[in-house]
Amino acid sequence: AFETVPVPQPGKGQVLVKIKRIGICGSDIHVYHGKHPYTSYPVTQGHEVSGKIVALGKGAREDLFVGQKVTIEPQCVCGKCHPCRNGKYNLCESLKVMGFQTTGTASEYFAVDDAKITPIPQEMSYDEGAMIEPLAVTIHAVKRMGDVTGLNVAVLGCGPIGILLSQSLKALGAAKVMVTDISDYRLELARKMGVDAAVNTAKEDLPQIMKEQGLVEGFDVGLEMSGNGMALQQMISVMRNGGKISLLGISNKPVPMDMNTIITKGLTLQGIYGRHLDNWHQMSYMVQGGLDVSPIITHRFHYTDFQKGFEAMNSGKSGKVVLDWTTKKED
Repeated sequence: AFETVPVPQPGKGQVLVKIKRIGICGSDIHVYHGKHPYTSYPVTQGHEVSGKIVALGKGAREDLFVGQKVTIEPQCVCGKCHPCRNGKYNLCESLKVMGFQTTGTASEYFAVDDAKITPIPQEMSYDEGAMIEPLAVTIHAVKRMGDVTGLNVAVLGCGPIGILLSQSLKALGAAKVMVTDISDYRLELARKMGVDAAVNTAKEDLPQIMKEQGLVEGFDVGLEMSGNGMALQQMISVMRNGGKISLLGISNKPVPMDMNTIITKGLTLQGIYGRHLDNWHQMSYMVQGGLDVSPIITHRFHYTDFQKGFEAMNSGKSGKVVLDWTTKKED
């Protein structure tokens, strides 16, 4: 639904942002179906965002100015709990994320605290700016995994973040990166972006393809991106002894695990959530060419076609879907 509301006025220490682009992610699709486990309805979505500053509130940061291209950090934290006090604000005990537990950015204008504003380079497009959030999640995940040089890595679920993550792993020296999914469209996109193998687990035999790729001992590192219980079970079965599994996909229901195999293989499981602020600032990857996000963006819709954007993302036949919030030709 669309509502006409007054343009917000930036308060003390805030800025008013004219929204330009918003990306749709897999978590948004969970919300779309009413199945996101940590969202209350109704909610205004939008957390992958870029825009420009159109007004500054009193006392706003001196490095910010009207007309500046920016992105917005969507995590709202208390700053007081144990994780926040120890630099892990992505694990805040009172964490709220725009578009899920608090109002998202899907509006023409959005007033926000200046602390959540990150300027982006003038040469960066608004499309790329909206990809800072998923890119920051990717960088955070790679850092949590440690050194991947020479390791064989499995990425289960090749949505946009899974593909970006796979590309990052190759850039950081992983020996082989294999992705799995049930969408041929996304698997082909992953191949175009440089993965060593892409497997449709609904049609192909993963262990056989692993054998063909010389992965007879299993994967050193696995990343579960889909939140699918069956995918996690499969990942546990194809890990080498002593391997490490990182869990990023959010499930909408409890997921069973083969505890005996985890124990006897000596596997390590870790949860990865959100990102740190230093990850947010590492957008230089995009500007300097270390990571090219442009192939990820396969569909664009005007914000008035919001529904079509969700349908495209939900179809499994898209990469990243971006909504254009431009309302005037001169914008």
